[in-house]
Amino acid sequence: MSAAVSAGFARRAAALAYDALLLAAVLMVFTAAALLMTHGRAILPENVGAWAYLYRAALGGLVAGYFVINWVRSGQTLGMRAWHLHAVDERGALLVWQVALLRFVCAVACWVPAGLGVFWMYLDPRHLALHDRLSKTRLLYLAGP
Repeated sequence: MSAAVSAGFARRAAALAYDALLLAAVLMVFTAAALLMTHGRAILPENVGAWAYLYRAALGGLVAGYFVINWVRSGQTLGMRAWHLHAVDERGALLVWQVALLRFVCAVACWVPAGLGVFWMYLDPRHLALHDRLSKTRLLYLAGP
């Protein structure tokens, strides 16, 4: 990984856009299955009671699981593969479950306010986004084929 540098904002955003398209499809299929169970009624507390909250938690769990499992198994999501990005810990090793989950939680908190936590990389001496710093991880751009 000697040719690796910290990933910039544009590559991070592009990889996230790819992943968002994939996740949108997965969440639509999951929602279609859930709607079959509610006989087509909207999945709202007034229609299905507490099941609506379980449904929302499952949507969040699918999104978190997608990122965490991919980071732990290979260090890359599908979008990250397309943009040659790789998530690693401070030593350059694959993330463990706890670190990957912490990275996910911190990343959500950093992207939600207009990506401000990601723009932090332009102030950071090592060009790390705020969630990279908080989770002690790095998102590397691996130049090459």
